[in-house]
Amino acid sequence: MNKIGKNPWAYAIFTIPTLVLISVFFLYPLMMSLRYGFTQWNGIMPARFNGLTNFVTAFQDKYFWIAVRNNITFICFSIGVQIPVIVCLALLVSKVRRGKSVYKTMIFLPTILSTAVVGVIWSFIYHPQAGLLNQVLATIGLAAWQHVWLAEASTAMLSILVTNAWQWIGFYVVLVISAIYTIPKTILEAAEIDGAGGFRQTWWITLPLLRPIIVVMMLLSMIGAMKALDIVFVMTGGNPYGITEVMATYMYKKAYRIGEYGFANSIALLILLFTGILTAVFGLLTDKQEEVRY
Repeated sequence: MNKIGKNPWAYAIFTIPTLVLISVFFLYPLMMSLRYGFTQWNGIMPARFNGLTNFVTAFQDKYFWIAVRNNITFICFSIGVQIPVIVCLALLVSKVRRGKSVYKTMIFLPTILSTAVVGVIWSFIYHPQAGLLNQVLATIGLAAWQHVWLAEASTAMLSILVTNAWQWIGFYVVLVISAIYTIPKTILEAAEIDGAGGFRQTWWITLPLLRPIIVVMMLLSMIGAMKALDIVFVMTGGNPYGITEVMATYMYKKAYRIGEYGFANSIALLILLFTGILTAVFGLLTDKQEEVRY
């Protein structure tokens, strides 16, 4: 084993295939995007260098800023609403004595569905006439709350956010439950001996010990929100009037519907840039957190 560790060819055998894959599927597309992001190109004719024109055009386009605002809304909803719900659900399921696996399966089930299926299911739920949501509201006497959920500017984005949260909550709940199970029982037993009840144990012991997994969930949610594309396409296609557009759908339409491939590559670079900035800021804010040790 030591001989293998000292042999440089051993490192090469393990690392070269990975480097090749990264170069082909990540670095090369990134370089191509960098190249065409500064050009006027329709995908057919030769690309013509136009400097920063694409970026200036994007910053002057109100639909681009609507898309940026919606990506930020995705992030805020994921961190401010989705994660607290996930933690509460995980704490509840972890306390269940019987049928725990059934609850976990029920919560995790939406995660195994494709986004297209989830989008279609919820589009039926939001249907203005035949949809389950409006029918339930009418049944319980809240007919005034009925909406054309995916076609009204005030409800379309919220409807997408709820659907996206429904799909991914199960995945994160399983992560948090796994983290809860790693907390040594001796710590909770010691707290119980000291007179701490269930709520105080959760607030002062369990939640602080869950901080690392919560930070990871926040980071994954933030990156996922910046990549949001398919759920918006399936449910609204960016409508009504582009009010549910996100940066990825904006880029896709510019490339494959309008044929502005150079401009679309500049949007891709902006998505990469914004994601990098958000990740760096998040890393700075969480880097000084104390390490959790049992």
